[in-house]
Amino acid sequence: MKTSKQNILRLLLLAAAVSVAGCGKGLSDLEAWVTEVKARKPPPIEPIPQMKQYEAFSYSANGRRDPFEAFAPARAFGPGLRPDLNRNKEPLEEFDLSGLRMVGTVDSKGTVYALIRAPDAVVHRVTLKNHIGENYGEIVSISEAEVGLVELVPDGFGGWVQRPASLTLTEQR
Repeated sequence: MKTSKQNILRLLLLAAAVSVAGCGKGLSDLEAWVTEVKARKPPPIEPIPQMKQYEAFSYSANGRRDPFEAFAPARAFGPGLRPDLNRNKEPLEEFDLSGLRMVGTVDSKGTVYALIRAPDAVVHRVTLKNHIGENYGEIVSISEAEVGLVELVPDGFGGWVQRPASLTLTEQR
């Protein structure tokens, strides 16, 4: 066992000696190449491009709106159009108006009801002052061909505006 360790150690020493001896040869070629490269004349450098002269821009806003003023007039906050958030939601208020379909009307004891089919295929009976749609829509008129309503939508400035909408009778297939 001792001789095998000695043989491995001798082999490693021999490999190290050969490696070190190989590093010393062939440097003359490298030195000659480096000298040749350093002796070459460097290529010419392109001149720096001329800078364009700065042209000042003159802003004239004669007769135009001041960009630092509000685009729309400021609204006074207070009593105005607002949805009643404290009232109980009606079943058809969970659906978008585009998903609701008017399928008919019923007249019972002098009260006209509209029949509205929801996206879940349930037909609901509604009358004036009922609410439908996601935008706080309130029914204001019912005819045999159409349900008219007024929706309350945000105006983008912290207030609310009324927007008319309607559902028309769809043909059954």
